[in-house]
Amino acid sequence: MSTPVKRRSSAQLDPATPTEGGATALESSLLHFLHQHHITAASLRHQTEKSKKEAIRAGNRVSVLLVDAVNGGVQESFLYQKQIEMEIRSLTTTINRFHKQTQQWLTASHSLNTAIKEIGDFENWIKVMEYDCKSITTAIRNIHQN
Repeated sequence: MSTPVKRRSSAQLDPATPTEGGATALESSLLHFLHQHHITAASLRHQTEKSKKEAIRAGNRVSVLLVDAVNGGVQESFLYQKQIEMEIRSLTTTINRFHKQTQQWLTASHSLNTAIKEIGDFENWIKVMEYDCKSITTAIRNIHQN
C-alpha cells in the first residue's frame, strides 16, 4: 500500500500547480484515488472473507442437518431390521421345535402301526395254530377209532 496522502485545499488541487516535492495536484488526486481504491479493495476482501466464512458455517450446518435427517431414517430402518432378525430367529427356533415334535409323533405312529401289524400277525398265527391243532386232533381221533 502506498503512504497516506495529505489532503489539500481546493486551491492546491489545480492540476498545473506544483505541490511539495514537485508533484502536481493531478498526481496528488490520482494518489488519493489509488489510496481510496486500496482501502475499498481491502474492505471488500474483508467482507468477502467474512461472507465466505459465514457461507461455510451455514453449509456445514445444512450438511449436519441433512445427515441427521438421513441418519434418522437409516437408524429407524436399522432398528426395524434388528427386530425382524430377532423374529426370524424366534420363528426358526419354533419351527425346529415343531419339526422335532412332528418327527417324534411320526416315530410313535410308526411304532404303533408296527405293533398293530404284529398283533394281526400273531392273531393270524394263532388261528393257523388252532386249525393245525384241530387237524391233528381230528387225525388222532381217526387213527384211534380205526
